Amino acid sequence: MDDGRNFEVRSAVGDEEAKRLARRVRSTWGETVVRRGEAIDPVEGTLLGAYADDDQIIGVATYVIRGEDCEIVAMEAYQERLGIATALMDEIRARAKAAGCKRLWLVTTNDNVPAIAFYQKWGMDLATLRHDSITEARARLKPSIAETGYDDIPIRHELEFEIEP
Repeated sequence: MDDGRNFEVRSAVGDEEAKRLARRVRSTWGETVVRRGEAIDPVEGTLLGAYADDDQIIGVATYVIRGEDCEIVAMEAYQERLGIATALMDEIRARAKAAGCKRLWLVTTNDNVPAIAFYQKWGMDLATLRHDSITEARARLKPSIAETGYDDIPIRHELEFEIEP
């Protein structure tokens, strides 16, 4: 916390902390996250937490490294405009680079306008648009996906963003 922030980003230390982070991730995404036509467990991989000075969790992220790719599976900052999402993304990027990854990527939905703006400001490029993939996933994989999301925008498409770590 020597960079002026009032929080730190770290991996879970011990089983209890890992369970605490996993509960926070599941409270938002449930048991599965759907992307690229498949359902995956959002806590399978490395869990990161952003912790306030009082050890309160103020952000979470999960990522998986497969070969030269690092996928950010889930990310959420519980308070906006404090640099929490940036710090989580920066930490994952540093870890991906250290692991020799050539690509850092994630998927979001078309309604998630604030995240779409954030990812682009952070330097990511839109790599793929999967038209109606959420509509299909809702029918085939996860019926609990909401019909509408941010600002009542219909949730229908996946947007895949990427950057070189």
